[in-house]
Amino acid sequence: MRQWLEEVEARHGLDKLTLRSRQLVLASFALLLVMVIYRGFLVQGDAFNWRPVVAFVLPLVLFLPSIIGQRARGHAWLAFVSLLYFTQGVMLATLPGQSVRGLLEAIISLALFAGCMGYARFRSRQLRQ
Repeated sequence: MRQWLEEVEARHGLDKLTLRSRQLVLASFALLLVMVIYRGFLVQGDAFNWRPVVAFVLPLVLFLPSIIGQRARGHAWLAFVSLLYFTQGVMLATLPGQSVRGLLEAIISLALFAGCMGYARFRSRQLRQ
């Protein structure tokens, strides 16, 4: 795996790979945030309560400074947090009537995981040069 990544880095260049993985992180982060907010509002009954929405959104929002500041370590930690949303998406996909939303959440969180791990690797290697 390491050799393959080094070949990809040599072929495409670190600058391009860092930019592409950052774009993937931004797009999947925004999509996951919208999906989580949407799901938080769907959980509500007649009386609106902010607590479920905050519980779903807070883990993602805590990583906004790392994303804005383009910190590789923060992206690595966000990758691990995205796996929680992947697990939740897979569990949602098993419920009747929730399979599409669950699969979308699982796919988007996997994209976030891949983008964050790629960005963390390529950015840290870029900073070392």
